[in-house]
Amino acid sequence: MSEPKVFVASPEAKSKATQLRIFAMIAWVLAMAGQVFAILKLISDETLIWLIVAIVVILILAITGSTLWKKANRLDPASEEDTTRFFIQNQLGAIMGVLAFLPLVVLILTNKDISGKTKGIAGSIATVAMIAAGITGADFNPPSVEKYTEEINQQTEAAEKLNINTDNVFWSKAGNKYHAYENCHHVKGKTLSNGSIKESWEEKGISELCKTCQKKAAKSSVPSDVKELINDK
Repeated sequence: MSEPKVFVASPEAKSKATQLRIFAMIAWVLAMAGQVFAILKLISDETLIWLIVAIVVILILAITGSTLWKKANRLDPASEEDTTRFFIQNQLGAIMGVLAFLPLVVLILTNKDISGKTKGIAGSIATVAMIAAGITGADFNPPSVEKYTEEINQQTEAAEKLNINTDNVFWSKAGNKYHAYENCHHVKGKTLSNGSIKESWEEKGISELCKTCQKKAAKSSVPSDVKELINDK
C-alpha cells in the first residue's frame, strides 16, 4: 500500500481560487453599495417598488458572491487546525449575506417617515432576503485540508484494490471525475491531463472515480480462474 498522502492545493488551484475570491468580493462590494443607495434614496412610500427591486438585486449579488467564495474554498480549503481562519473562511458568505441587509432592515423598521404598510412590505421582503442570503452563504459541510487528505487516501486505497495505477489517472478540463483508462468513452476525443489521484484533487478538486472505469477495473481485477468459473456457469 502506498504512503499516506497529504492534500496541498496546486499553484493552479490557488490561482483560480484567488480569482474567484476577487470576483466574490466585487459582488459583495456591489451588494453593499446597493444597500447604501437603498438606505439613502429609496426608503420612502413613493419609492417602495424601487426599494423592492433594489433588495432583489442586492440578494442576487450577495448569493453570487457566496457561490463564488464556496467554489474557491473547494479549490483551496483552510485547515481545521486554525479554527478562527477555518470558521471565517468557510462562513464568510453567511456573514456578508447578513451584513448586506441588516442595516437596511433596521432602518426600514425604525424609520418614522414611512407608513406602516411600507414598513410591513419592505421590512418583510428585506428580512426574508437577509435570511436567504445568510443560509445560502453558510457552508454546512465546509471543505478542509484534513477532509481532503482523508478522502484522497480513501480513494487511493480503493483504487489500489482494483489494481488501478493511482499515480496515472486521467481527467478532462470540464470533467468532475477522474478516469483509470485514457480510452474511456466519457473522455474520448477530449484533451486530458494525467497524474496521481492526489494531483487530480489538488488541481481540479476531483474526488470520484468514473463509474465506467470502476466497472472495467473491477472486471479486470477478477482472477482468470474465477472468470472461467463464471463463464462456465
